[in-house]
Amino acid sequence: MPWWIWLVLVLFMLTMLVGGGAYACIRGYHAFKDAIKVGGRMSKRFEAMSEPLPQPKENTSPFFTRPLKDAANRYIDAHAEVISRREEKRVRHARQWAQWKHSND
Repeated sequence: MPWWIWLVLVLFMLTMLVGGGAYACIRGYHAFKDAIKVGGRMSKRFEAMSEPLPQPKENTSPFFTRPLKDAANRYIDAHAEVISRREEKRVRHARQWAQWKHSND
């Protein structure tokens, strides 16, 4: 083989090595930047996990260990909410029936 073919092959090989090295460096740099971003997000999450949880203000002990008055008050509050929801539903239905009555006249 003539000498210039060997020269072309060597130049091609060197070009491929330099190109491959440049490509690997660029991709490595982008991967490093992505790893830094992920690490920053993880550190924020871990920092938030290390903070103490807010303590509830109400008594969280089971009802059978509390005075009966607590359970009765909770039942009264729940029943008042049920009554208010029923009243709201009745008012909505009455309003809708009135609207339909006026639209048919």
